[in-house]
Amino acid sequence: MNSNGKETLLQVDDITLSFGGVQALSHVSFDVAKGEVLAIIGPNGAGKSSMLNVINGFYHPQSGTVTYKGRSHRQMRTHEAAAEGIARTFQNIALFKGMTTLDNIMTGRNLKMRVNFLWQALHLGPARREEIEHRRYVEHVIDFLEIQAIRKIPVGRLPYGMQKRVELCRALASEPDLLLLDEPMAGMNVEEKEDMCRFILDVNDEFGTTIVLIEHDMGVVMDISDRVIVLDYGRKIADGTPDEVRANQAVIDAYLGLSH
Repeated sequence: MNSNGKETLLQVDDITLSFGGVQALSHVSFDVAKGEVLAIIGPNGAGKSSMLNVINGFYHPQSGTVTYKGRSHRQMRTHEAAAEGIARTFQNIALFKGMTTLDNIMTGRNLKMRVNFLWQALHLGPARREEIEHRRYVEHVIDFLEIQAIRKIPVGRLPYGMQKRVELCRALASEPDLLLLDEPMAGMNVEEKEDMCRFILDVNDEFGTTIVLIEHDMGVVMDISDRVIVLDYGRKIADGTPDEVRANQAVIDAYLGLSH
């Protein structure tokens, strides 16, 4: 349980991460309650994406621990994170551009597949039944994010904002307990941002998914977040509700370039 009496899904303790002489994160600690929408904000180079990379095991910190579902990891591995229900989208879209929307989203089901390789290769018996089951769930997520019309279109031909939605759909296909979103609205116009905000809140509400997101649009952050953490030069300088963070002088100084 955290200080507010809610069940803690993720706890980050004293994380320090360096690359050569550059310190990306310095003694960062915070927790994420189950079902919470947590935003991580800060100026460029503050260490936000590095923090997500530590959580899902892409980076291994020099010190500190990540505790997820009550299990502490000195160094989480990416395959362990995925297997334990952590999904991720990226700042730069990471889709298979030559594949259709449907095929891209189906790749999000890979970890759920239980039938051995031989059955999959033959596409018979258990493999066929399993694929139908996975396809049914993928179609449910496609309907949920309202992208039925682009199911058969190669994602490389889709507008940027729609590719972002496909990437979110692929992450949801893995049925994550914790969804990490790295600038999910970057490059979007106002209408696309409004749609993405709605989908993020719907995912949180309908699926009960805990969400940690990085976003530069402060209007978006203040509208959809339960809590906000602020990083500046790799250090946590604020942690609170959107209203508390908005009024925090250290945050104001960091964004105006006055803190250094």
